Amino acid sequence: MKLQTIACAVAVATGGLFFTHTISQAMAETRPASVSRSIQPTQEQALVARQLATLVDRQHYLNMRLDANTSNRILDMYIDSLDPEHTLFLASEVTAYKKQYGATLGASLKAGDLSGPYAIHAKYRERLKAFYTFMLAELKKPQNLNQPNSYIDTDREKAAFFSTQGEQENYWQKMLVSQLINLTITRQEEQAKQKALKADPSLADGQDLTASEDLTPVQTLTKRYSRQMERIGRMKSDDVLEKILNSMTLTYDPHSNYFPPLDAIELNRQTTLQLEGIGVSIRPERSNEDYTRIETIVEGGPASKSGQVKSGDRIIGVAQDGDKKMVDVIGWPSSEIVGLIRGKRGTKVTIKLLGSGASMNQARSVTLTRDVIQEEDAGVRSRTVEVKRDGKAHKFGVLEIPSFYLNYRARRAGGEYRSVAEDTNKALKSLAAQNVEGIIIDLRNNPGGSLEEVAKMIGQVIKQGPVVQIRDGNGNVSVFEDYDNDAQTYAGPLAVIINLASASASEIYSAAIQDYGRGVIIGSTTTGKGTAQVQLDSLAYGQATLTQRKFYRVTGGSTQNKGVIPDIKLVDIYDEEFGERKAKNALKWDTIPTAPFKRDGVIQPYVQQLDGFSQKRVVQDPQFQYLKTRKAIAQQTKDQKKIVLDIDQRKAELEALELKTLQAENKRRTETGLKPYSNWESYQASLDALAESRAKMKATQRPPLPEEEAFVTESANVLMDLANIRKNN
Repeated sequence: MKLQTIACAVAVATGGLFFTHTISQAMAETRPASVSRSIQPTQEQALVARQLATLVDRQHYLNMRLDANTSNRILDMYIDSLDPEHTLFLASEVTAYKKQYGATLGASLKAGDLSGPYAIHAKYRERLKAFYTFMLAELKKPQNLNQPNSYIDTDREKAAFFSTQGEQENYWQKMLVSQLINLTITRQEEQAKQKALKADPSLADGQDLTASEDLTPVQTLTKRYSRQMERIGRMKSDDVLEKILNSMTLTYDPHSNYFPPLDAIELNRQTTLQLEGIGVSIRPERSNEDYTRIETIVEGGPASKSGQVKSGDRIIGVAQDGDKKMVDVIGWPSSEIVGLIRGKRGTKVTIKLLGSGASMNQARSVTLTRDVIQEEDAGVRSRTVEVKRDGKAHKFGVLEIPSFYLNYRARRAGGEYRSVAEDTNKALKSLAAQNVEGIIIDLRNNPGGSLEEVAKMIGQVIKQGPVVQIRDGNGNVSVFEDYDNDAQTYAGPLAVIINLASASASEIYSAAIQDYGRGVIIGSTTTGKGTAQVQLDSLAYGQATLTQRKFYRVTGGSTQNKGVIPDIKLVDIYDEEFGERKAKNALKWDTIPTAPFKRDGVIQPYVQQLDGFSQKRVVQDPQFQYLKTRKAIAQQTKDQKKIVLDIDQRKAELEALELKTLQAENKRRTETGLKPYSNWESYQASLDALAESRAKMKATQRPPLPEEEAFVTESANVLMDLANIRKNN
């Protein structure tokens, strides 16, 4: 088979969009199975292994052969993906696997031979069963929660595997004690919170904050481990395939990924803003984690049209099209239930629903035909904000771009399609027509998307010129240009907000705005994902993304690894581990020659002055000071590499952190004219009420949180500073 027929590259993506989403590890089968049953790959799965192994060997950007050295690295990645804390496999087993499979794993994958990875996964399931069996047995015995001189390591990613079963079980024992300590403290805090709610019902703000069933820590862990034991029996071949193929692709770089069919639905949802399902959002019920309830219903979707599905209904069973067997999903994680409900357009699914307050004999079954659901709330959102300064109100436009989406399938079919560039163009025109003093492009938490779309969007705010350079694995460089005859949708003052979760296409956009001097970049350094992937949707089974190109700023520097450094730095709310700079096997930063271009404006000479003005405001802003304090508290917790197995010490440490957090919150509230919380329990109850109320709102209806809006307000102030500096020069 020719290689080009194996890889049908349907879209070039800048990619963070495809790769930051966490796929659940054990998607459910439609029928339960025993823990000990054998899992074997199908012919389709063997074929896709062969296809993808051939592709990474020959078409990945690195041009890295799938040889013995790479094979050993893949095996290490595979074992670590199954046992990231090195607490399940024994050192002797890992040594044996390396000897048996290490040098030949790549060749086996290219031959479609999955026997080695499937054998290792079988041992993994056996080890998981042994772990849960041990923990359940220990839970029947009294445990000592007061061991002031005993500690447990919390970071074992690089730790050696245990040599003996005795060492392993000793660690498991410590894990159990630590979990019981945590649950005991959590239960005590929940009881105190419920007491605070009873004393002051106004804290609930009209929300139902009924506590979940009051189980003892032992009962909670017994229930949890029993459930997880059951989940082993619901693992299927896709789970094994996903683990091994992603171990192979991730050995090359963090953004080449494999998606089995169910996960490919999620991939397509993120890239096109549509999915195939019944049009509901679900989440675990607050008062009883055994149940998953329907939270919202998408207007015009199958569930809405049926008139038989209501918000608050519990999903207790799911049956697939043509399968009369109803799967009992009580106690299942929401992610697994989603996996059963979603499916191809035109197929049917039956859900068994239990109304709020209804008894089991009142459950009803509703059969729905899956359809394409448009996610209207997930696209570009625009609004205006007023910022007061020197007694005068100033109006600015805000454009929130959650991703660089493009429904390329609909476009390819010649039908109507959703495009972020089109949505942005309309929003820019609308905001400009409202005579705003400037526009703020909010790219915080935007993980990326279509390279084609971001190129168009840069062209909307610059006159002309190159927008990004692309280099392939052979060193060939191509340049994406803005070819629109100097057309410029918006030429006014511009700011772009970024953070560590702004990746890929977000980095191309903000880098181009910075290089052209077109606007001020504000926030914190971006992810550093400077690679482009092809999306492979014609594989034998599932879909994949493969890194084939690397992109560069018009000035020649890569955004890979380094990211985009803002002109005006504000507090970074994320842990540095989140970025590309900490990712395994991330590609290196480098440079290529500058592409000829003409700057649209001048920003850099004013940056130092702008930053000085900004810092003076930030140190006086309650929201930024609150975020700064919260980050310091989080860092203190992160730096702890081991924790004590003594409930009294643990509680004292936790209460110290809680006090600092409460003090930070109350300082913010006092400075913004709000009443401070009397204690930690009242604060937590209010947070729960806020989370409940926001969960019931559509994304477009949720007002921004004050600590989030502070970045927008400060961006508007920076634009006013810039206007004043230019006016006075």
